[in-house]
Amino acid sequence: MDKKSLKDICLGDYAEKLMKITALVLVVLTLFLLAKTYGVIKANKFIGQEIMARNTISVTGEGEVSAVPDIAKFSFTVKEESKTVEEAQAKVTEKMNKVLAFLKESKISDKNIKTTGYNIYPRYEWWSKEIICEGGLCPPTDRQRVLIAYEVSQNISVELKDIDKAGEILAGIGSLEVTNVSGLNFDIDNKDELEREARQIAIEEAKNKAKELAKDLGVKLVRIISYSSNEGNIYPQYAVMEKSMAYGMGGDSFVPEIPVGENEIKSTIYITYEIK
Repeated sequence: MDKKSLKDICLGDYAEKLMKITALVLVVLTLFLLAKTYGVIKANKFIGQEIMARNTISVTGEGEVSAVPDIAKFSFTVKEESKTVEEAQAKVTEKMNKVLAFLKESKISDKNIKTTGYNIYPRYEWWSKEIICEGGLCPPTDRQRVLIAYEVSQNISVELKDIDKAGEILAGIGSLEVTNVSGLNFDIDNKDELEREARQIAIEEAKNKAKELAKDLGVKLVRIISYSSNEGNIYPQYAVMEKSMAYGMGGDSFVPEIPVGENEIKSTIYITYEIK
C-alpha cells in the first residue's frame, strides 16, 4: 500500500469520527433546547391569558381598630382692612402678636404653630355718577371702579399635643377677636401601627374565608394571583367632654364642650386565589 492510499484512509477515518461526534453534539443540544423550551412553556402557561379565564375565587376581608385621638388640629384667621396696605398690615400684626403670645403662654411649641397663608387684596366697589335726564332722555350710566380699602389676612394652623386643652385654647383665641376659627379635628399621632393592625385583621379574615370557600367547593388553593386594599380610613366616633370650665378672671366666656371620643381605623382588602 502506497503512502497516498494510507493517507486517504486516515483522513476518511478522521472525517467519519468527526461527523459522528458532531451528530452526537447536535442530538444532545437539541434535547437540551427541547427540555428548556418545555420548562419555559410550563412556567409561563398563563401568559397571554386573562386572569378571569383561570379557575379562581375572590374573597374580601375587613379589619377595624379603635383608638383615642391624641392630637387636635385647627386653624384661624386674622383679617383687617385700611386705606393703605401699611396700616392694614400693622393692624393684623398687632392682633396676631397677641394671639401668638397667648398660644405660647399656653405652652404650645413654635413648631406646632404655622402660617398657612398671608394675603393682601385691594377691595373695590362700582360707583355710578349722578345721572341728569333731560326731555325724558337719560344718558348711559357712567360707572367707575373705586378703591375702597386694602384687606390683609394671615392664616395660622395649630396642632395641639394636649387635646384636653382644646376647649380652653379655642375660648382664649375667641376672646382675642380673631376673624374666624375653623377645621377643628382630632387625629392620632402614630397611625401606621394601627393601620397595619387593621390590615392584618382584614387579611386573616380573607384567608379564613378563602379556606372555607375552597373546602365547600371541593377545590384546593394554589396561590394568590392578585391583591388590593382600601385602608387608612378614619371615622371619628364622638363623645362629649364631661364638663366645661369658665375661662378668664371674670368668667364671662366659657370653654366650649369639645367632642373627643375615638377614631376608628378601617381596612378592606381584596384577594384572588388560583384554585385547582
